[in-house]
Amino acid sequence: MTDAPSLREKYRFPASFWNANLTELFERAAYYSMASFVVIYLGRLGLGDWWPSTLNGVLWFLVYFLPILSGTIADHIGFRRSLFLACVLLVGGYFLMGYPVWFGGQTLSLQAGDTVTAGPGVMVPVALAILLVGVGASFVKPCIAGTVQRTHLGKATLAFGIFYMVVNIGSVVGRLTAFGVRTRLGRLDPIFAVSMAASVAAFLVVFFLYRDPESAVDPAKPRRTVPEILLGMFRVLGNGRFALFLVVSSGFYFIYNQVYNVLPLYVKKTVELSPAMDLYTLANPVTIVLFQLVITNLFGKLPPIKSIVVGTVIIGLAMLINVAPLYMAGGVTMRVWLPLGSLFVIMTVALIAFGELFAASRLYEYIGSLAPKGQEGLFLGYSNLPMAIGSLVGGPAGAWIFNRIMCAGAEKLPSGLLKLDPRAAATGWLILTAFGLGSALSLWFYNRWLQKQPA
Repeated sequence: MTDAPSLREKYRFPASFWNANLTELFERAAYYSMASFVVIYLGRLGLGDWWPSTLNGVLWFLVYFLPILSGTIADHIGFRRSLFLACVLLVGGYFLMGYPVWFGGQTLSLQAGDTVTAGPGVMVPVALAILLVGVGASFVKPCIAGTVQRTHLGKATLAFGIFYMVVNIGSVVGRLTAFGVRTRLGRLDPIFAVSMAASVAAFLVVFFLYRDPESAVDPAKPRRTVPEILLGMFRVLGNGRFALFLVVSSGFYFIYNQVYNVLPLYVKKTVELSPAMDLYTLANPVTIVLFQLVITNLFGKLPPIKSIVVGTVIIGLAMLINVAPLYMAGGVTMRVWLPLGSLFVIMTVALIAFGELFAASRLYEYIGSLAPKGQEGLFLGYSNLPMAIGSLVGGPAGAWIFNRIMCAGAEKLPSGLLKLDPRAAATGWLILTAFGLGSALSLWFYNRWLQKQPA
């Protein structure tokens, strides 16, 4: 009988593993310092009703689509060089996001207007910022995940569990830091300075501590070229079953993306003038950290497709609860510690996190089962496409649902907030709920159809 490993032996990994995770922590802190406020900030810069959510959707799309290519580049030039490049791009991107206010002479309005009033001095730096942050962030995840894969020393489950935990810790640190800085200074634009500082910290970790790990998996594995990647993309997307799954599963992420599109617009324009969206969306990583092991132990044996369907139902129903405060005495602005509408938004974010716990991790397992034998790795490389598709569609669609449906017949109050027609607002929430439930149903039908097809 062998002795159980000590705690120190259990968590012993090479230095590159821990330094990679520290880099990831700072990068995620940088991203989530500003993520909850992008649509509010861009609206107050004069980008109107549509551009803020559309550009935010493009940003999320780049972050989750480009790793298909950036991961290949990282394999060629090395993880360390790729992380240097990523940090430089991120610092530049976050700087350009704040540039219109810091050096461009722009001031943030109290509320976003309906029409675009921003000129090239705002649109050009913001567009470049979206591009730089999207490209920079797309390099980080394949480099960090690749390092974890090469340094897990046969403890892959534990290693990737630590990695996932670090992502959420970084999210918490970034949101809390941004909240402290912006409330102390009484301005919104300093959140991008926080993002810059966290990106500089990530750069310093890479410069002083991080070293490329030696491949412990398959050092003889050939590196794919960009043309081979593009050929593989045609091969993957040419698989009808897999392409159909990408479409039906993207509905989950369409709803998830509204945490950073519809919810900030709803709270800022109808509930309170200065919402703490960074703290409100903190319910997502906190819920994941607190309940990840519980959900895994209780429901880990569910078949992957059933778990994904359950998660998609939860994320759809999470939108539905926002109908309740519309019809309560005092409405969404009635204060119960916080405005009632904000309290229900926090509950929505927490419920969405529960949906994520059921669905997100099992998505990889199900994609692996869809892949032709011997091509599992190729297909898993495209596992982030549902998030990319859901984000690209979710940005403009979320803006349309909020501005054209929820705000139909709204009355502008002297405070600057909108008083929504409860029926119109409820219709918007019901549409989002129906989209989530419809996505769950389509996933269920897809799986039933797939079981009847030849192997």
